[in-house]
Amino acid sequence: GAPRCGASLHELNKALRIELNANASCTWQIQRSTNQTIRLIFSYFKFAPSSSCETESIKVYDGPSAHSPLLGQVCNNTDAVPVLESSSDSLTFVITTNSVDFTRNFFVFYYFFSPESKPENCGGQLTGPNGTFSSPNYPEPYPAFAYCVWHIQTPKNSKINLKFQDFFLELDKNCQLDFTAVYNGLTTTTGLIGKVCGRAQPTFESSSNAMTVVLATDSSSSYRGFSAQYSSVPLPGPVEPNTFLTCSSDSMTIVLSKSYLASLGYDEAHLQLIDPSCRPVITDLVTFSFPLTSCGTIKKEEGHSITYTNIISLSSTGNVITHQKNTEIIAKCKMENNSTLEVFYVTRNNVIQNITAMGRYNVSLAFYSSDSFSEPIHQSPYYVDLNQTLFAQVSLQSSDPNLLVFVDTCTASPQPDFGSPTYDLIRSGCNKDDTVVTYPPLEHHGRFRFNAFRFLQSFPSVYLQCDVVLCDSNNSNSRCTKGCISRQKRAISPYTWKTNTAVGPIRLKRDLRSAEHSESLTKADAEETPSLQQYNFYTFAVVVLISNILIVVAVILKHHKHQAGYSYQKIQSS
Repeated sequence: GAPRCGASLHELNKALRIELNANASCTWQIQRSTNQTIRLIFSYFKFAPSSSCETESIKVYDGPSAHSPLLGQVCNNTDAVPVLESSSDSLTFVITTNSVDFTRNFFVFYYFFSPESKPENCGGQLTGPNGTFSSPNYPEPYPAFAYCVWHIQTPKNSKINLKFQDFFLELDKNCQLDFTAVYNGLTTTTGLIGKVCGRAQPTFESSSNAMTVVLATDSSSSYRGFSAQYSSVPLPGPVEPNTFLTCSSDSMTIVLSKSYLASLGYDEAHLQLIDPSCRPVITDLVTFSFPLTSCGTIKKEEGHSITYTNIISLSSTGNVITHQKNTEIIAKCKMENNSTLEVFYVTRNNVIQNITAMGRYNVSLAFYSSDSFSEPIHQSPYYVDLNQTLFAQVSLQSSDPNLLVFVDTCTASPQPDFGSPTYDLIRSGCNKDDTVVTYPPLEHHGRFRFNAFRFLQSFPSVYLQCDVVLCDSNNSNSRCTKGCISRQKRAISPYTWKTNTAVGPIRLKRDLRSAEHSESLTKADAEETPSLQQYNFYTFAVVVLISNILIVVAVILKHHKHQAGYSYQKIQSS
């Protein structure tokens, strides 16, 4: 259903497709007399552009009204697929929109469940340098209303590579029904790396030794699910115990152990960043987590790299020796070509103590259904017609608003590792295919379109890889503003960061029809072979049917012959 503004809901489960305009304030109440609790999933949300949590949000309350305790809030900058659970049999959510003239869209579904009832092999803790896991019942269809969370943690000073060897979930626009979400770290409330559904073989990489994988399903359709494996990759550099720095496209996270702080002579209660209003979260560890461009972070261009630096000041506990008051912890995220060098060091009496780790900017390449670039193509492989116009977008996920994305080079290849042969669409910002049209750089997006080329006629699959340049939008002479550059002039335009990203495979629709025909034949071959008695029965039935048909035909012919003879005699007598 699509209720216009709020509703009172009493079903055991329900999906809502909600569309709201400006200046809305709508309340949905979910309540049913049962001993179960409610799981509420906002699998898709689209607020007005540039809206803030103060002016536009979804607030979820743990009870029958908006006066109940606040359970959580969803905003335009929410970096997760929000999943909220009530503590009882009632829950309320309120959607508020600002005055901007824009159509907001939300897809939410809920269901009542018993926390103690959970499918086998549904989530868990995975440790060690490598391992495997799969969806419940794999390779049989996964259960309805499953919510499985796997927390992966590898040895310290490593990152995680995750590969889905087999992946088949229900496919729908925006992955609203069944989906898998992958997060950096051990939480599902922030740090979303990606969300995927349909048929694919996706891979993901964390920036630290922790990753979380979520499987969420509804009740409409079930498929075989997934089989995945993960492995750890060592990170260079010495690391203090339980003390590290991680950087993503959006944020910086600094984790300090209390014992390490004590070794410096300071208490965790006396910590602050450059902006003193930014304070840490203190549990067993002391954690600062903040957007790259907030809390006084200093941004600096250094050749072909960008650095974001913040400083933790340590105030003395009152009885430490004087020279320790000059101690500072300096955290620096250095975005270099195709990687992020995370430098974490302590200056103490002008002596630098280094702690380093690795990460990277989050840049992705995807196809879209039109030049509005509002509806991404989730299906994989992407089946197209020859000469069909394809719309591609490179996206940078970053909280830094002063970055431009420029598509420098795009190459097609039948090999996923982009070995020969290759076909250039764009080279050094110059269009090499007659059908390529590039769009002007737009903040964190680089866009272009092209027609599906004859290359596809010669190979069953084609992959696309783009070299991407990031520039400071305040630099009017950067590489991102120069467009096509000849070989002789390539060195004159500065850029700050360079990487590559890929997408695929692309296949012709005729191959899809062939695959479907082959699959149907395979399915028929896989069915149980009829027994000899069944064959005898079928043969007998066919023989009897043919015999009956022949008898009927003979009678009809005899009747017509008799009628013809009678007519002839009648004519003769006349």
